[in-house]
Amino acid sequence: MTQTEDISIDVTLDQLLAAKERRAERQRAWLDRYGRPLISLTLVTPGPVKDSAAYRQVMGEAINVCQRMLTGRGWPVAARQAFWLPTGPEAFWAVEQGAEEIKAATVALEQGHPLGRLWDMDVISVHDGIIGRSFLRQAGRRCLVCDQPAHACGRSRRHPLPQLMTKINDLLEAYFVRDES
Repeated sequence: MTQTEDISIDVTLDQLLAAKERRAERQRAWLDRYGRPLISLTLVTPGPVKDSAAYRQVMGEAINVCQRMLTGRGWPVAARQAFWLPTGPEAFWAVEQGAEEIKAATVALEQGHPLGRLWDMDVISVHDGIIGRSFLRQAGRRCLVCDQPAHACGRSRRHPLPQLMTKINDLLEAYFVRDES
């Protein structure tokens, strides 16, 4: 995988919680300002490092794939922005399309792209809030390691961090090395 200087820094739980709160505030502001469904993209990054050269590559690919999907479907984007933060990259799109259709399309990206398991594309409706997979009668996300429900493995800490990081590194190597060939 091609990487320049690594920028990885450990972040604390307090920093993560504060970042989550700031993201929620930005989401509310975007919903108020644009009055359109919002795609809020973050990465699945277990452990204390949330920003690194590798994660920036993953986020760059996620942004490009999401933008191509929106353009390909002809869905107008009222606004878009990426945030490159020490607590992990984030990106927003305010999209002029129905939230359910957007969620179905983002789930397809998460499930169909080789790096999609590392993307977390929330869709937030102006009136209905977060449109989850259950809203579409779809199963929740699967664990990176054992393919069981991700929330169950995460809450129970079933898999040690080194095992999760090995799986993530394998996904990155398989995608970016293949892509560079």
